Amino acid sequence: MNLKKLLLVAAALLAVVLFFYLDLGRFLTLSSLKANRQWLLDYYASHAVVTAAAFTAIYILQTALSLPGAAVLSLAAGAIFGSLVGTLCAVLAATIGATLAFLVTRYLLRDLVAARFGARLEGLNRELETRGVNYLLFLRLVPLFPFFLINLAAGLTRLPLRSFVLGTFVGIIPGGFVFVNAGASLAGISSLRDVASPRVIGSFALLGLFALIPVLYGKLKNRRGNPPGPLSH
Repeated sequence: MNLKKLLLVAAALLAVVLFFYLDLGRFLTLSSLKANRQWLLDYYASHAVVTAAAFTAIYILQTALSLPGAAVLSLAAGAIFGSLVGTLCAVLAATIGATLAFLVTRYLLRDLVAARFGARLEGLNRELETRGVNYLLFLRLVPLFPFFLINLAAGLTRLPLRSFVLGTFVGIIPGGFVFVNAGASLAGISSLRDVASPRVIGSFALLGLFALIPVLYGKLKNRRGNPPGPLSH
């Protein structure tokens, strides 16, 4: 690893350490968002561009460094910008952050990530290698695995960058809209569980099954094209 790569890794590690050392996570809670919502709205009213840029940068860093707080940031997008603009900001920021994590894993931390999560990522890697963007869409739509783990797994595969970006952007729109739209009515939320209800998760699962249709069709076609040979005794 050359000096430039070492500096990038060191900067990322320093940012993670500072996040926990300074307890910055206390600002990424539902109670903190509710307490500061009016101030955020007032600031946005007088500094719209600065607020949008700062929010997007924070969301990108949070996603790229796999830090906690994504759900609250999505709620904040709705609380500050409204449902439509908030969804656009949140989805774009999350996609950029995920792409950075994907690239860092692929080109800087491949060995480290494989050693740390190798066993957990084996099945994911295999499916992403063979099924590509359709399986990635399924993973983004259905919350079977943590968001950050999918970024790491995809970085270890030969999945093209374009496919990763497209699958991530499209796949997180439904979930992003649900959280952002809930944030636009922040007063009615007392817990994050109020947003991710079983009915909502079930709807995502149904969307995920549609994304898997080409994958299942491909497997069925392969089985028909390669019938089992005669049994040997």
